[in-house]
Amino acid sequence: MCPPDLRPAAALRPEHRDDAGIDPRDDAGGFQPDVSGHGGRVVRPQLARLDGIIPAAGRADEAARALRGGGQRPSGTGRPDGGLVGPDGRRQGDLRPRFDRAVPKDGYAWWYVDALSDDGRFGITVIAFVGSVFSPYYAWARRRGPADAENHCALNVALYGERARRWAMTERGRGAIARDEASFAIGPSSLAWNGRELTIDICEVTVPWPLPLRGKVRVVPSALNEVAFALDGQQRHRWQPIAPCCRVSVDFDHPDLHWRGDGYFDINHGDAPLEHDFQSWQWSRAATRSGAVISYDAIARDHAISPLALHVDHTGRLEPIAPLVDCRLPKTLWRVERSARADAGAPVRVVSTLEDAPFYARSHLAARVHGEDVAVMHESLSLDRFQMPIVQAMLPFRMPRW
Repeated sequence: MCPPDLRPAAALRPEHRDDAGIDPRDDAGGFQPDVSGHGGRVVRPQLARLDGIIPAAGRADEAARALRGGGQRPSGTGRPDGGLVGPDGRRQGDLRPRFDRAVPKDGYAWWYVDALSDDGRFGITVIAFVGSVFSPYYAWARRRGPADAENHCALNVALYGERARRWAMTERGRGAIARDEASFAIGPSSLAWNGRELTIDICEVTVPWPLPLRGKVRVVPSALNEVAFALDGQQRHRWQPIAPCCRVSVDFDHPDLHWRGDGYFDINHGDAPLEHDFQSWQWSRAATRSGAVISYDAIARDHAISPLALHVDHTGRLEPIAPLVDCRLPKTLWRVERSARADAGAPVRVVSTLEDAPFYARSHLAARVHGEDVAVMHESLSLDRFQMPIVQAMLPFRMPRW
């Protein structure tokens, strides 16, 4: 595989000048130390462009075989042996989140951020949806015919930790959103990209108890990745880990919460509902001294999919690796099945079940990956359960629509 062409795109930490009127508290350097809290690794002070990971036409099949861990044939559209990364896995040619991307009827796009605090006590996930994939209102609208994705938008915010657990996911219609290339407003909350960092301003109301949820999250990537991967044989669902290695700043007024930690930022978008093409998946990302290891195990409805395993370092160099050993984990209280990948013979421990829903679970795990003890953010999703009428009837209590 050709090494990537790494070209600096912008300074991660802008030069501070008091005479420019920059408040030092607003500088990314205020929360990004030269050495991170994980094993003393150096955080690269630049954004890097990632080129050359997926070869040009004529070598795509070779790349697909490598990314699938050495399968005998490359996956293809609709092929029964379709791998998780199809042969058209390709550079998007864009290192921006592109909040203005077109979303077809019945389709979706989401921008996902997660982070764990350096001391391991707190966590956060933030997901901004166009065409909220888990919305019961969007599912009901699709039963009447092709549905407008922009009429079903939401910002999901979940805080984890002792005395800091909060959940909000209010769905809003087309009239309550505004989006362009660099920003996305959903009701009173918003996301903004300035070329160097993502800022998320949160002003929501939690459920089931209506409490204010107000704060700011800043996401500073060490590098950016423009490569997107097809997740299914028909290539209707695509995933772009745009910034697998980030430093994240979390500052909330309600609740009073302030911490820093390592995080992750990706983008998913698709042309059809997830439940049409997938039964379930297991996903995880482990923060290592050298970067991050990402594992993606999906079960499609009509063809086999091989697991995907990737390593990305702090310069943005992304490379396929052999999938780690699959380890079964205890089911959640809702009996959602969980499994995670780690080194052979090394136990995987559930540190905390962060989210436990009838069809979905998010967990903080402790595992050994490539000989290193790491913290792992993990999610399990059952789309068969999501489609059950009783689950659809329960969802409005967790996802109100305004």
